[in-house]
Amino acid sequence: MSVPVYWIDAFADRPFAGNPAAVCVLDGPIADERMQAIAAEMNLSETAFLHPEAGGYRLRWFTPAVEVDLCGHATLASAFVLWHAGYRDREVPAVFHTRSGELTVRSDGDAIRMNFPACPARPCAAPPELTAGLGVPLAWVGENGSDLFAEVGSAAVLRDLLPDMARLALLPARGVIVTAAGDAPGVDFVSRFFAPASGINEDPVTGSAHCCLGPYWGARLGKDALTGYQASRRGGTVRVNLLGDRVELGGTAVLIAEGKLLA
Repeated sequence: MSVPVYWIDAFADRPFAGNPAAVCVLDGPIADERMQAIAAEMNLSETAFLHPEAGGYRLRWFTPAVEVDLCGHATLASAFVLWHAGYRDREVPAVFHTRSGELTVRSDGDAIRMNFPACPARPCAAPPELTAGLGVPLAWVGENGSDLFAEVGSAAVLRDLLPDMARLALLPARGVIVTAAGDAPGVDFVSRFFAPASGINEDPVTGSAHCCLGPYWGARLGKDALTGYQASRRGGTVRVNLLGDRVELGGTAVLIAEGKLLA
């Protein structure tokens, strides 16, 4: 079976920045085991699979190890592919049916804007593995049912983190969002995301984490429109607009490669 596949750098304004995702465009559903095998072969933080369904597209996301419920950068990449490859007119929003409900994505000039559910964090006690795994004092700890969330003292502390991934992998969560106040003009907050239990030690730019980061920093700063920078080695900027129980995440994408999966 020949499957079109695209390699996209999401939340990036140049090649080899942001977060890479593979996007596989299918005619219809295929077996979960095959999608997981393809994602392992792609060996990126997420591979997206989409096929037409109910006037939009069914969209699923797989890390090299597991399927996930929500992924921002691979959703942005999927919409980019639909418009770039002519599957969808750029003036028509892309509608995705997912495990996290219906997601609508629209084009706004060079930017892509995604309407996602807000996932605010609730305060909780810091699990011992989190404190030991991060190895720095934690100013605030919370959870949102999917991820653990920790604020650290400064952006410098965040950038210098050297987590113990074996300890973080013991946590009963998809991953760990770590954040601090921004340290550059126009940047409201910085973050990093660690998910060793999901097969990804550090994700370069995590759109879904901003569904939690946006509400947290919006309340802290009294703002509805924020700019976050994910301070991984590749790095990437995510624009966040707060819309009640939804958030709009904005970013750009770059096509790196396209071809066909033959196996």
